[in-house]
Amino acid sequence: MKGIIFDIKEFALNDGAGIRTTVFFKGCPLRCAWCHNPEGLDPKPELYIKQNGCLECGLCKRPSTHPECQPFGRCLHICPKNLVTVKGEEWEAADLARRLLRGCDLLSSSGGGVTLSGGEPLLQADFACELLDHLEGRVDRAIETSGFADAGTFQKVISKCEFVYMDLKLADPEEHKKWTGVSNERILQNALWLKNSGIPHTFRTPLIPNIVDTPENLAAIAQIVGTDDWEKLPNNVLAPAKYKSVGRVWKL
Repeated sequence: MKGIIFDIKEFALNDGAGIRTTVFFKGCPLRCAWCHNPEGLDPKPELYIKQNGCLECGLCKRPSTHPECQPFGRCLHICPKNLVTVKGEEWEAADLARRLLRGCDLLSSSGGGVTLSGGEPLLQADFACELLDHLEGRVDRAIETSGFADAGTFQKVISKCEFVYMDLKLADPEEHKKWTGVSNERILQNALWLKNSGIPHTFRTPLIPNIVDTPENLAAIAQIVGTDDWEKLPNNVLAPAKYKSVGRVWKL
């Protein structure tokens, strides 16, 4: 089975225990106003044009005969500073697993493994499951997820992981829909299942100023989390710089 991946980050230290390789799945059903990976929102491959260092020469806008450039209306190879790239590459699950397992000895010796992230891995659930099956017994498997999926999909993917990081952003349903574009009903149902599943996990909350980090919201999330592990993540102030690279607008 094929899936779309927009990045593979080796030697990751913040996506689980030990040294890890983090695989970023393309596509997300949420539209969080503060999204830190705007290049992961669209499920399809898309242009990513780094802004820092651009000479404004216009060479990349010239017609290109390269087949790989045709879907994007720009030449991917002519930029004198190599600033024009594509975020999103198609992989067969078995091929991606072989790529990830090349470093399994180092990952395992550090107590680490492979983490699925995004975007949202649950949006490509069948591909994620096949990939996780290929990794089973060879390397520790973790996932970072918003938890937004139907219960069957959530449980199917999560049950193949040794560890789960799940976001809890906003407790109030209306505030959640206002700032992420979706209801949190499915998320809260899946969080309850995860709490009772016996699968090791940590809930995470990004501390977005004046939206997520309010005393009222954090108190409400604390009630949901209970005695489970809960990480409060600092706001990523570098995120806005990536928006123009994928033709999006930072709205906060």
